[in-house]
Amino acid sequence: MSAKVWLVGAGPGDPELLTLKAVRAMHQAQVVMIDDLVNPAVLEHCPDARIIAVGKRGGCRSTPQAFIHRLMLRYARQGKVVVRLKGGDPCIFGRGSEEADWLKLHGIEVELVNGITAGLAGATQCGIPLTLRGVARGVTLVTAHTQDDSPVNWSALAQGGTTLVVYMGVAKLADIRDGLLAGGLPASTPVAMIENASLPQQRDCRSTLATMHGEALAFGLKSPAILIIGEVAAGAQVLPIVQYG
Repeated sequence: MSAKVWLVGAGPGDPELLTLKAVRAMHQAQVVMIDDLVNPAVLEHCPDARIIAVGKRGGCRSTPQAFIHRLMLRYARQGKVVVRLKGGDPCIFGRGSEEADWLKLHGIEVELVNGITAGLAGATQCGIPLTLRGVARGVTLVTAHTQDDSPVNWSALAQGGTTLVVYMGVAKLADIRDGLLAGGLPASTPVAMIENASLPQQRDCRSTLATMHGEALAFGLKSPAILIIGEVAAGAQVLPIVQYG
């Protein structure tokens, strides 16, 4: 088998949410480089691979991206089949396109494999439809954490008319609240804050835009967590709850 790097989405945590294509790639792997948010249980699909942790998390000691690039390239040039295993989907706040472009620039074959993103899995687990006829005609995925720490234009997002799914927002709750209120989003807008989406320890806190910061503190909300902001976040009975685990 020729050298290749697979950029694989491991999903939000529940091993049963892996795609068949992800499992096939993992079975072929000789080297697997895993992110912090990948559930170790999925590694049963990599029986013959060397496992290398290359975690990157905000506020924690992280593996430099340049080192990850060089490591993938080194093993690929040795003729290894490499899987870069990422939490969620590799192209939703996962640097998948950056890594793919860099590897292709260095002559390495790359294939991206989608994974279920935490925002979708967490919403479904809580009975929240991200879109709903007559209520929410679209959904916007946004990260509260930017590479250069530039501010997110929350005011513009408030006027978009879509459900907002916010990643990496636990440390920015006050900024998110203030920006959305300034943009005209009603203080009573429902908010769902979902921690550890799809895992047995998943828990959620329901609130409103005006009160979410204080209620998150009282709840003890911790990363990884996603925020769902919009009218759909009020309805926990719209869809049947899917039990994971």
